[in-house]
Amino acid sequence: MPKIKTSRVKYPEGWELIEPTLRELEAKMREAENDPHDGKRKCEALWPIFRIAHQKSRYIYDLYHRRKEISKELYEFCLDQGYADRNLIAKWKKPGYERLCCLRCMQTRDHNFATTCVCRVPKHLREEKVIECVHCGCRGCASGD
Repeated sequence: MPKIKTSRVKYPEGWELIEPTLRELEAKMREAENDPHDGKRKCEALWPIFRIAHQKSRYIYDLYHRRKEISKELYEFCLDQGYADRNLIAKWKKPGYERLCCLRCMQTRDHNFATTCVCRVPKHLREEKVIECVHCGCRGCASGD
């Protein structure tokens, strides 16, 4: 007789410590997705979603790499299940990208003159003091700020 596949996910040890925060962020994400975007530009409607996704990834990253409060097994589980962005966290480990807001800000194909986003420019080198990234609404994620 063949085995019956179930969709039950086996949560690793320590999941109950981070579950309330992740559920709260998931609820915020659902609220941001359903929020009406009347009167906003098309790109502005996505900014809250990018911020919450960044917040979730940063939470998992800090728990594992900085505070060392969760196990590698739980960290990998969170990445595999989509609670955090694996590629964004990989960039945070590299020097100069510790505060990167999203991966789209560093892709040269999405910007004029094949450069990176204006939010990646350090504040002391900017002509305008207050700017917002078109893609994610970031006001400056250069690590040298």
